[in-house]
Amino acid sequence: MTTQQPDQQPEHTAEDVAWGRVQRKQDKIRAEIQRNRAGGHRVPTWVLAAVLGVVLLAWVLLVVIV
Repeated sequence: MTTQQPDQQPEHTAEDVAWGRVQRKQDKIRAEIQRNRAGGHRVPTWVLAAVLGVVLLAWVLLVVIV
Protein backbone atom coordinates (compact mmCIF):
# COMPACT_ATOMS: atom_id res chain seq x y z
CA MET A 1 0.00 0.00 0.00
CA THR A 2 1.42 3.35 -0.97
CA THR A 3 0.55 6.64 0.61
CA GLN A 4 0.83 9.98 -1.07
CA GLN A 5 3.10 12.50 0.48
CA PRO A 6 1.58 15.96 1.05
CA ASP A 7 3.94 17.45 -1.54
CA GLN A 8 2.61 15.02 -4.21
CA GLN A 9 -1.03 16.09 -3.93
CA PRO A 10 -2.26 18.71 -6.37
CA GLU A 11 -2.62 22.15 -4.86
CA HIS A 12 -6.09 23.60 -4.63
CA THR A 13 -6.46 27.34 -4.70
CA ALA A 14 -9.26 29.22 -2.99
CA GLU A 15 -10.72 29.79 -6.45
CA ASP A 16 -10.78 26.02 -7.15
CA VAL A 17 -12.56 25.37 -3.85
CA ALA A 18 -15.11 28.13 -4.49
CA TRP A 19 -15.75 26.89 -8.03
CA GLY A 20 -16.29 23.35 -6.71
CA ARG A 21 -18.87 24.66 -4.26
CA VAL A 22 -20.66 26.52 -7.03
CA GLN A 23 -20.71 23.39 -9.21
CA ARG A 24 -22.09 21.24 -6.38
CA LYS A 25 -24.78 23.82 -5.61
CA GLN A 26 -25.80 23.98 -9.28
CA ASP A 27 -25.95 20.18 -9.46
CA LYS A 28 -28.18 20.04 -6.37
CA ILE A 29 -30.50 22.69 -7.82
CA ARG A 30 -30.73 20.86 -11.15
CA ALA A 31 -31.53 17.58 -9.39
CA GLU A 32 -34.24 19.24 -7.30
CA ILE A 33 -35.83 20.82 -10.39
CA GLN A 34 -35.85 17.43 -12.13
CA ARG A 35 -37.51 15.81 -9.10
CA ASN A 36 -40.14 18.56 -8.99
CA ARG A 37 -40.87 18.26 -12.71
CA ALA A 38 -41.28 14.50 -12.40
CA GLY A 39 -44.33 15.07 -10.23
CA GLY A 40 -45.51 12.46 -7.80
CA HIS A 41 -46.58 15.06 -5.26
CA ARG A 42 -48.74 13.72 -2.44
CA VAL A 43 -50.78 16.92 -2.04
CA PRO A 44 -51.62 19.10 -5.06
CA THR A 45 -50.32 22.65 -4.97
CA TRP A 46 -53.82 24.14 -5.21
CA VAL A 47 -54.81 22.35 -2.00
CA LEU A 48 -51.81 23.82 -0.18
CA ALA A 49 -52.67 27.28 -1.53
CA ALA A 50 -56.29 26.91 -0.39
CA VAL A 51 -55.22 25.86 3.11
CA LEU A 52 -52.85 28.82 3.32
CA GLY A 53 -55.67 31.15 2.24
CA VAL A 54 -58.00 29.78 4.90
CA VAL A 55 -55.35 30.14 7.60
CA LEU A 56 -54.59 33.73 6.60
CA LEU A 57 -58.29 34.61 6.43
CA ALA A 58 -58.86 33.13 9.88
CA TRP A 59 -55.91 35.09 11.27
CA VAL A 60 -57.17 38.36 9.77
CA LEU A 61 -60.68 37.75 11.14
CA LEU A 62 -59.20 36.98 14.57
CA VAL A 63 -57.22 40.23 14.55
CA VAL A 64 -60.16 42.35 13.34
CA ILE A 65 -62.86 40.85 15.59
CA VAL A 66 -60.89 40.52 18.84
